[in-house]
Amino acid sequence: MTDADPQATEAFKALGDPVRWSIVRELAQVDELAFSTLEEILPLSKPAVSYHTRILTQAGLLTVRKQGRHYFYALRRELVRELVEQVRGLAPAGRGGRPGSPVTAVRSAAPDEPEDPGLLTW
Repeated sequence: MTDADPQATEAFKALGDPVRWSIVRELAQVDELAFSTLEEILPLSKPAVSYHTRILTQAGLLTVRKQGRHYFYALRRELVRELVEQVRGLAPAGRGGRPGSPVTAVRSAAPDEPEDPGLLTW
């Protein structure tokens, strides 16, 4: 069984949709956006924009602020940074994976040739 982070799993599922990815990209450029601005930016109906922002909010990627009759959305940048760090942890800098991993590097160049990344075997 895996020890998957449920919040990360939900966030990645939410980001898998091109419309939601567009919303996140737009929000990454500003502090917050009004729902009406998202309606103008996206070629979608009001219910469709609402659906996508609700999924992103439920996944923990957005915060919502209500002011009067207007809703404003902001990207939870700290969660995005956590997700990036989790992904970065999947691909450590050293060759051959994590220490103790069954993956080993096989040297393919002769001793006097420059070293290349080589072939990984299981």
